[in-house]
Amino acid sequence: MLVVGEVDTGLLRGRDPSSSDDGRRLVELVAGERVLVATRPRSYVRSPERPVGVDCALAAGHARGIGTALQRAAITDNEVVQGSAYASIVPADHTARRPWSHYLARPGRIEAIGKPRWDALAGDLVSPERAPAVLDLGAVAQRATNEVQSAARGGAEDSFRAARSRLRWVARVSDDDAPLSAVHFEVHDRRLRLLTFTTGRLDAGRVAAACEDVALHDWLLSTLIESVRKSAIGLLPRGDTLRRLGPAIDRLLHLWMPAARADELTETMWTVLERRAGFSRQWTALATRVRDQFSVMLAESLSAATRR
Repeated sequence: MLVVGEVDTGLLRGRDPSSSDDGRRLVELVAGERVLVATRPRSYVRSPERPVGVDCALAAGHARGIGTALQRAAITDNEVVQGSAYASIVPADHTARRPWSHYLARPGRIEAIGKPRWDALAGDLVSPERAPAVLDLGAVAQRATNEVQSAARGGAEDSFRAARSRLRWVARVSDDDAPLSAVHFEVHDRRLRLLTFTTGRLDAGRVAAACEDVALHDWLLSTLIESVRKSAIGLLPRGDTLRRLGPAIDRLLHLWMPAARADELTETMWTVLERRAGFSRQWTALATRVRDQFSVMLAESLSAATRR
């Protein structure tokens, strides 16, 4: 079995980030369903899951998949919005399409009709190139993000700009309790990241949550890298550099908290990623560089005041 998904991550726009009372309203994608709300160790709201019908080729040259993917949206610390879509792909026990009632009764499951070549299918689903008219969970995830962003419009104009990022992921899930293994993370380009791994029998929602946490922190790191680059440290007068760094300090530096919700799979995933990709080492180096600019500016100001 495969569990596949995509996460779309970006800066929440058009509202006062210090106001938390409307976060729950922004992610109410399903009327009457309960929104998940957490306040410790960080503010987090997540929408109920909404099934989205699927009937298409799973990837170019592969079996047809019919069923539903699950779509959800989340806001972290009133600053970052994520749209997410995921599904379990399982072999169908039939060769013909069944009524939609059959698939709706099994939300989050896509049945592959025929005889899928699972290893080849997994590789094609995480490929950066996607053929037309095949399974596109990225589009489903982006729609969730767009709904939240549209609901948040009407606030003050946001002076901080940050590009969205996408994490496309595929998990090979065994029938036993095997540990997490074969983790591979790749930065494909400025916006697309690819993640594959193998894990034992787990709830697909937990697997998606681990990937959402990776996507959140990859976006934070990528956005901070870009902010530091645009600040032109050492090339512009220090005051101009600090003005460019100000929004990143206000909106990003307090958000770094991998595996904040202490799920075992997420913690194990981060142990592997920290050892191989060094997310936190790079974040700490960049954050220290940013803070050092303010320390030097303060020292220069005190020195100038003393000379007077």
